[in-house]
Amino acid sequence: MPGAVWHGWAAWYTLLMSHRERQVVVGDRGRLVLPSAVRSELGLKPGTRMLLSTEPDGSLRLRPFRTVSDQNRGLLAGVAPAEVSMVDELLAERRAEAAREAAE
Repeated sequence: MPGAVWHGWAAWYTLLMSHRERQVVVGDRGRLVLPSAVRSELGLKPGTRMLLSTEPDGSLRLRPFRTVSDQNRGLLAGVAPAEVSMVDELLAERRAEAAREAAE
């Protein structure tokens, strides 16, 4: 069956690739329009904040801001022990610095 191999590849491509890449055109004012299927799939509504980043290979990466913030939540949780408040430490440092400046 000569088509059997391609049929397997076609199913793989459809399942894993075709829904992830879509062609868009840059408009005259530098705007991109996301296809409605993409907006629906990602639950994007007018006013949704997005984060656009450039990648080392020259590509663009566009992610919902909420996704980025959720992924980074707790990123610095292990920096200081739970019983130490970094905010309190920062305030104490600033107050000490202000007191030194006032004494000068």
